[in-house]
This record gives sequence, C-alpha cells and structure tokens, in this order.
Amino acid sequence: MSKGQQMPLILPHDEALGRDDFLAGPSNEAALTLIDRWPDWPSRWILLAGPVGAGKSHLARIWQEASHARIVTLDEVNKSDPTQLVRSGAVVVEDADGPERQDTALFHLLNAAREADAFVLMTARAWPDAWGVALPDLASRLRLTTLIELHEPDDDLLKVVLVKLFADRQLVVETSVIDFIVLRMERSIAAALRLVDAMDREAMARQKSITRPLAARILGQLEEGLL
Repeated sequence: MSKGQQMPLILPHDEALGRDDFLAGPSNEAALTLIDRWPDWPSRWILLAGPVGAGKSHLARIWQEASHARIVTLDEVNKSDPTQLVRSGAVVVEDADGPERQDTALFHLLNAAREADAFVLMTARAWPDAWGVALPDLASRLRLTTLIELHEPDDDLLKVVLVKLFADRQLVVETSVIDFIVLRMERSIAAALRLVDAMDREAMARQKSITRPLAARILGQLEEGLL
C-alpha cells in the first residue's frame, strides 16, 4: 500500500431487492413479466436461466414476497423431507444446476410439489440439457418446466445497473464517469459487480471520489488480472 493510502474499512451494504428496485430492460423483460403474472403461470414449475448477475435471485425474491415461497438451497433439498419443503405452496430452488445437486432429491421435490399443487421456481446458469442429469425421471420432469432465459444487459441497462450498484454503497458517481466505464468494461452484470466493488475499495483507500482516472486504473487492473 503506497504512502497516503489507508486500509479501507469494509462496511456491509444492503442490496435493494424489492420489486421497485428491479431494473427492467430487454434482457430480462420476459422473466419479469412472468413473475408479475403469478399465479397465472403456464406451468407450476419455472426455471430462470442466465449468467451470474443477470437478476435471477432478485426476481426470485420478488416472487417470494408475492407468494410467501420458501427459498431453499440444494443442500436443503438433498437433506430435507420434500413434502415439508412445499408445505407453503411455493418454493424457490436457487442454483439448481450447482454441483451439490442430487438428481433423486430434486426429482422427489418436484413430485412432492405436483402432489401438493405447489409452485416451484428454480434458478440456474444453464438449460437443463447442460446440467448432466443422470436420472431419466428427473430429465423428464425438467422437460415439463417452463424455461425463461435472462440475457446480459444492453448499454442503457448497464448504465442504470452501475448507478444502482454505486447507490447501494451510498456512492454518487458522475454520469460522464458512468459512460466512460460502460464503453470500456466487459459487457456483463457480473463484471459490473466486480468493478463497483473494486472502485469502492480503491476510493476508500485513497479517500477520493470515483473519477475517470480511478476508473481507468481499476479497469486496467481487472483486464490484466491484477484484481
């Protein structure tokens, strides 16, 4: 750490995950429309698939608030009685394509949901065909699931995402700096998350605001794999 820099005090920041906080755009319009349509869904099993940071978890929490769904991890699915998991009539399974997935356990959860006439919302990075499902019965159930894809954001949405991420940290960044970042960054929300975190830490360490030179330095370090 160079002279004049201070060790940043990393404080927790709350990400706003309400319906009014969701940033809608062409990349997520279909998914948001479906969430807002509940309970008028085309099926009781829904899968939201898309890259990290595309908004899947945010949408899941919007639906949880509306449906009073229980959010469970794959570990809970693997270890719990599936009839208990669906007792509320709605359940969210986050990262359903994760390495912890046990095909039999997820199959039993979907069966329990069908018997209980319960809704299931799953999130994943990939379509089920890429999950490596070894259990034919689970593969059959997943083919009955309504699949909705979320995409990476366009430039306009990416700018709004950056403003929101900075605001979540109580940071106000000039529009010209936001435009500068968007023109040079990787085209993904995951990249926006990394950038905002790195810039926040750097600004705190140097006790300076987020400017073009600071943004350029962080963008360069990320591109070179230094952060």
